[in-house]
Amino acid sequence: MLQAIAWILQGAVSAAAIIVGICRHRPARIGPWLLLAAAVVAVCIGDAFHALADDSAADIAYLTMFALVALALLQLTRGGAMLMDRARVIDLVAFACAALLAIWVVLMGGSSHVGKIAAEDVLGAVLLVGICARLAAAVWFNWSAVLLTIGAVGTLASDIAYPLAPYLWSQTGFMLLYVAWGAAALHPSMVQLTAPLPTRPKPWQGRWVTLLGVSVATPPLVLLVEALQGEVRDGVVIAVAAALTVVLAFTRLADSVAQNTQALTRERVLREASAALVAAADEAAVDEAVRSAVAQLLPPHDVKRVVFATDDRQLTLQALPAAAAGPRPRSWWLDDKAKAEGGTDTAEATLICPLWLEPLAVARPNGGALVLAGRLDMLTASRDALEVLAGQAALALDRISLVEAVGRRDSDLYLRAVIRNTADIMLVIDEDQQIRYASPALHELLGEKELPPFTTLPDLVHPDDRGQIRRALRDEGDGVVYCALQRADQTQVMVEATYRDLREDRLVQGYVVTMQKVTESSGPREQMPHLEHVDELPAWVNRRSAQHKFRY
Repeated sequence: MLQAIAWILQGAVSAAAIIVGICRHRPARIGPWLLLAAAVVAVCIGDAFHALADDSAADIAYLTMFALVALALLQLTRGGAMLMDRARVIDLVAFACAALLAIWVVLMGGSSHVGKIAAEDVLGAVLLVGICARLAAAVWFNWSAVLLTIGAVGTLASDIAYPLAPYLWSQTGFMLLYVAWGAAALHPSMVQLTAPLPTRPKPWQGRWVTLLGVSVATPPLVLLVEALQGEVRDGVVIAVAAALTVVLAFTRLADSVAQNTQALTRERVLREASAALVAAADEAAVDEAVRSAVAQLLPPHDVKRVVFATDDRQLTLQALPAAAAGPRPRSWWLDDKAKAEGGTDTAEATLICPLWLEPLAVARPNGGALVLAGRLDMLTASRDALEVLAGQAALALDRISLVEAVGRRDSDLYLRAVIRNTADIMLVIDEDQQIRYASPALHELLGEKELPPFTTLPDLVHPDDRGQIRRALRDEGDGVVYCALQRADQTQVMVEATYRDLREDRLVQGYVVTMQKVTESSGPREQMPHLEHVDELPAWVNRRSAQHKFRY
């Protein structure tokens, strides 16, 4: 009775340590660790029944423990965990189960000493050691995986040693299981075993399918051989091995179907998004296509925010990390690494996919980014597809920018060809008031062959008129302003400048200014009169006369 209580206390402490580790470190998926805690409880119950000499109940508890551990380790190798080669692990474990069954029945079934050992316990422990060892190899120098493997090895050793020598020292392996698994959950490295990572399915290989088929067919063949010999001696072992191989085969099939479905969905969504982006004529159409693709790639309830910014100045988030060097990454997490690796199953994170294409950076130098905030595991699983989508969107935006640039260039060339031989004075001014194009008549009027680079319209007028020019072009709308142009020989000429605000025009994207000399456009009545007739002058001429009085 005291021995049963001792086993129950050890199991309760180990299970409590696992729960404390879950609450303290908050891994990305708590399901595998809860299953391990339940497995520890099951094995301590089995030990208690064994101490009370109830072997049938103990066997049921032990088998339940192995089932729970198998489910927990399969959950650790689920898509997005550290162990990426889940399919190969399932195939190898199924083959090992079938091979152990054949070895047990053919080579060890008739041994009197071996007959004392519970074959199903040894078989389950061997599989447990194999999966834990593969997990530890996949995440090298991870103490949680190492402790899980140590506990599994201890269980295997006691399953073999205790039936042959039922003493206290032969039970130390079971004690080691409780201590090692409780410590594995308490160690901070336990969060890395369930950290979300993008899945990369392996290519189809027929030999692995053949191996899985042989593994599934082995238990029925062994049962048939024993039945033909007249007595089925290892029915329980065969049943356990058959159940394990069938469960592994169905898991493998479900994984393949799920991966194929996800791949087809991603391919269809990206193909539809590519077609929509190719047909997009402006940024609004690109934005709509990207948001539609994101809604299909990620469940709406798992995405909290989607920002499609075509300009870095539209972002309130930090762009590249300060330590980034070399080629720009295709995406990165806004959150720090500790938060990204240690979040819960529903932890939120922010993924930034830049809208950068280095060869075409001259077309859209301001960059931009696709920013998504949502569940960390869902964003991680779809990260590759989101990077491809951002690249397609960047290509569409660059194409639109290049088309607009070519259109503006052709428009400017057409404008030059039309007004090259006319006397009209015409300018095209950017939003920052820099002169993008000036007709030849302006050069003749100013007495200069070419304007200096980055010349603005206020640079051409007299300093007294620069303020009204800036105010006129700063206000939205069209209008007329009178000003004096300053020639190269420091003389001035009065002009009437009519400007039109065409910044929203897709081809112009600026102001169009036409000028005429005042003496040419006003007629004889409004030419500059003598000063004694100042009262009869129009208001604008009076203003010009006052400016001239105080100019020199």
